[in-house]
Amino acid sequence: MKLVAVVPHYRHITTLPQVIAALKQHGLPVMVVDDGSGESFQSTLQQICAQEDVQLFALPSNGGKGHAMKYGMQEAAAQGFSHVLQIDADAQHCFTDIPELIRLSATTPAATVCGRPIYGNDAPKARLYGRKITDFWNVVHTWSFHIKDGMCGFRIYPLAESCGIIRDSHIGDRMDFDNEILIHLYWRNVPIIWHDTPVCYQADGISHFRAWKDNLMISKMHTRLFFKMLKWRLGLKP
Repeated sequence: MKLVAVVPHYRHITTLPQVIAALKQHGLPVMVVDDGSGESFQSTLQQICAQEDVQLFALPSNGGKGHAMKYGMQEAAAQGFSHVLQIDADAQHCFTDIPELIRLSATTPAATVCGRPIYGNDAPKARLYGRKITDFWNVVHTWSFHIKDGMCGFRIYPLAESCGIIRDSHIGDRMDFDNEILIHLYWRNVPIIWHDTPVCYQADGISHFRAWKDNLMISKMHTRLFFKMLKWRLGLKP
């Protein structure tokens, strides 16, 4: 297994160094994919990445988290990596769980290893309610209760299957990416392993979740997945 961490980044310049340091502490090579943060961020980003010996890919415009992850995963595959660890740039994920995700992936390299978020009292209620709706639809999409959480961006992907899905299927470019690619992995019989992990929302944290636009986009994603699920149940390629 040859693993690289991919960090999709959009204007989280204050927390990004913490995330990079945590990944480097565990011996991981790191790619930061900046999703069009703008010229005012580039100098600082270049300094941070140069100091930590991190690859920086600066996309020219903001295409969304999913767009950044697709770019990073395809670049990682082109460089010969077999797996990608995805972690958000806002430092909400539990860094001490990184070794366990790596261990689980090394034990079952064909699997996708996913963080199952454990929320505290700091979690925004609107986000929790939205997740419950997504959980319901994921039961419909898979005819199972196996998808414990579709939205957590703390995962290790096997690149061969994941890049094949990105190449062959429509996978969303924004906040719909995490859920949509996971359902497609399930449909392709890729094993999914879950690891409970706490998620921390900082009081002064920056969220790029757009309540109305992103919820509408996620609703459209579930509509797409529903009709693809019907094909999957018929034994056709979704």
